[in-house]
Amino acid sequence: MATITFINEQQEAIVADGANLRLKTLEKNIDLYKFTGKLLNCGGYGQCGTCIVEVVDGMDNLSPRTEVEKRKLKRKPDSYRLACQTLVNGDVTIRTKP
Repeated sequence: MATITFINEQQEAIVADGANLRLKTLEKNIDLYKFTGKLLNCGGYGQCGTCIVEVVDGMDNLSPRTEVEKRKLKRKPDSYRLACQTLVNGDVTIRTKP
């Protein structure tokens, strides 16, 4: 089991190892998308890049960046991830909508 701590929302989610970050964020009713992302997100397939989160702590507890993430986030800080492409394998602290 792992704990995802959401800084902006001051909430936590306890998830099974290997859980998808986007799905667990949405299940917790945490607003992941900015305005255009709410209208135009791809549904979690890594095509739009609108589910960006900042990993504040616990980067080692996440799956490695996928090829999709490497392309979409090439000009973003290393601490940014696409929630739809990220699997949680341990405790992590996340900032939504960086």
